[in-house]
Amino acid sequence: MEDWINIMPEIFSTYYQSPVGLLKISGTEHFISEIVFIDNIEKPHGDHKKKLPPIIINCIEQLIQYFHGERRFFDFALNQSGSEFQKKVWNELIGIPFGKTISYLELARRLGDAKVIRAAASAIGKNNIVIVVPCHRVVGSKNDLVGYSGGIWRKKWLLEHESKIAHGVQTLF
Repeated sequence: MEDWINIMPEIFSTYYQSPVGLLKISGTEHFISEIVFIDNIEKPHGDHKKKLPPIIINCIEQLIQYFHGERRFFDFALNQSGSEFQKKVWNELIGIPFGKTISYLELARRLGDAKVIRAAASAIGKNNIVIVVPCHRVVGSKNDLVGYSGGIWRKKWLLEHESKIAHGVQTLF
């Protein structure tokens, strides 16, 4: 059992105060596993003065660039736990262009079957790497803002932010 414990990668976490709220960022030395909205900074367990790996620092820098309108794509390694179907959905989300949206139905069609719309929506709700895996780019059939774990106001903000950068100043909603 002790050998198993020793091979588990160490998880590092930090926080970034973004324009849309506090983000908790977690990962190992090799990948980011979590970027989620939180309300309060959690008290650290163990040695909280450990140096953050370069990938987490790079993630924060890229998020800052995104919020400043200087970045449209993220280029660090991701590893999110989930089923094969969830991973397929998350990979489709990454393919949605910056400043664009698709409907849940269109996402299901891209996955190969319009009938998986509810399962795809459920997988989107389990996405733990917000912004980078852009679940905010999926909207309702009538272009309405529905279903965002970070709150509809954040979804609206993110979509308007991307639209301003991609297409000049305009309002989507």
